[in-house]
Amino acid sequence: MVLGLRLHSALYPSWGLACLLPRSFASCPGKSDSCLTMPQLGLLHRRAWASLLGQLRRPPGAVCIRVVHSHSQVAEATLTSQLKPHQEKSNFIIKTPKGTRDLSPQQMVVREKILDMVVSCFKRHGAKGLDTPAFELKEMLTEKYGEDSMLIYDLKDQGGELLSLRYDLTEVPFARYLAMNKVKKMKRYHVGKDFDIAGQFDPMIPDAECLKIMCEILSGLQLGDFLIKVNDRRILDGIFAVCGIPESKFHAICSSIDKLDKMSWKDVRHEMVAKKGLAPEVADRIGDYVQCHGGVSLVEQMFQDSELSQNQHALEGLRDLKLLFEYLTLFGVAEKISFDLSLARGLDYYTGVIYEAVLLQTSARAGEEPLNVGSVAAGGRYDGLVGMFDPKGHKVPCVGLSIGVERIFSIVEQRMKNVGEKIRTTETEVFVATPQKNFLQERLKLIAELWDAGIKAELMYKNNPKLLTQLRYCENMGIPLMVIIGEQELKEGVIKLRSVASREEVAIKRENLVAEIQKRLSES
Repeated sequence: MVLGLRLHSALYPSWGLACLLPRSFASCPGKSDSCLTMPQLGLLHRRAWASLLGQLRRPPGAVCIRVVHSHSQVAEATLTSQLKPHQEKSNFIIKTPKGTRDLSPQQMVVREKILDMVVSCFKRHGAKGLDTPAFELKEMLTEKYGEDSMLIYDLKDQGGELLSLRYDLTEVPFARYLAMNKVKKMKRYHVGKDFDIAGQFDPMIPDAECLKIMCEILSGLQLGDFLIKVNDRRILDGIFAVCGIPESKFHAICSSIDKLDKMSWKDVRHEMVAKKGLAPEVADRIGDYVQCHGGVSLVEQMFQDSELSQNQHALEGLRDLKLLFEYLTLFGVAEKISFDLSLARGLDYYTGVIYEAVLLQTSARAGEEPLNVGSVAAGGRYDGLVGMFDPKGHKVPCVGLSIGVERIFSIVEQRMKNVGEKIRTTETEVFVATPQKNFLQERLKLIAELWDAGIKAELMYKNNPKLLTQLRYCENMGIPLMVIIGEQELKEGVIKLRSVASREEVAIKRENLVAEIQKRLSES
């Protein structure tokens, strides 16, 4: 005997009822609503059905129902909660994911100061703010990053799309944005780190401005002496060609040369020969070039190279670099720039001028060469990237730079630790205090006046805080001013204004308090 059970939609329609009932239950064929059959149960006792329906009406914390297949027994429902607070937690370590970290309030103050300086420089040069998603279509990133695609973080399938997190704020999302929105000219900055100029302009003017911006930021942050290495991918391609490297290996060899800031020439040469199949004599010829660095005089020297000067790509790059040095001289930053043939910038999409800023650490002994302590900014020209995304292949020339905020932050943080500099984690200007009990309402009214006037103020979240506790809090947090209200002040219509540093107090009429605070803050 088949018994059909129709469940009204009011019985938790969002539940997946099939997962709550035995596997022997089957949907009624041809039925559009929730009809379930129980072919092996036969007629159950009325109380059995009442028990089963009662279990189904219970809140959706259940994961299974067990029914006894018997005419004489009542269907037994055993509900197991998904949440088991009484059980011990699994042995997992509470930590941040690999490659990430939390930033404490002290660290955030340092980081925000760095970002504020960087963004103010970008705005000074007329850049607009632009934000793009942290992830892109996977194929969009893997095709543009070349060998560095191993640094991309893949995400699980999201709605039928394969997505990846970009590993830095590079030019790919900006190029995609330009192509999607058919933008032909734009000067933008991105989340305080990236700066780019898109559009068809006369040669090397935007490029020189990018290098000028890099100099302004690094000088403003007072990180110490620095040097900006400059090269051109067309010059590198020309070197590869005259040295006899097959064009199919250009990008692979470029990626190896890009490691010269971390590896010795001997190790890089070994990688090119042993791992990338380059002939030893070809590698040696490359070494003669990539170990050269200097100023505009090196550019002139490369013009005299009989083989390199015959290569059209290299010749174009050298002409642009000569013009670039002229503009950098006019900007007053040429002495910070070095033409360095070892600079490669491994990302595949660079097409012209490339650059990278490094901090220099003067050694203890006078006369020794400065020590390289790492790259803190980089960028270059990528004229073909937008055309890769545009359906019609329309190109938009672009040049940009990226500031290594995290690296700079680590350097600044370490220096502050070394000198024991104390960091204020709040910007509170005034603390509202009282020496007496039952003055919470007056403190709340007073702090509201300060907030409404745009003054940064705090109070203690207690009805009757001790005055000494309030004073110590101000001193520990570096809050410069304290306003004190009590019975006497309320009676006389005044507020005591206390300088936390000097501990001097003065009575100010209530109506003049805001103006007096603003005056003191402007003078400090």
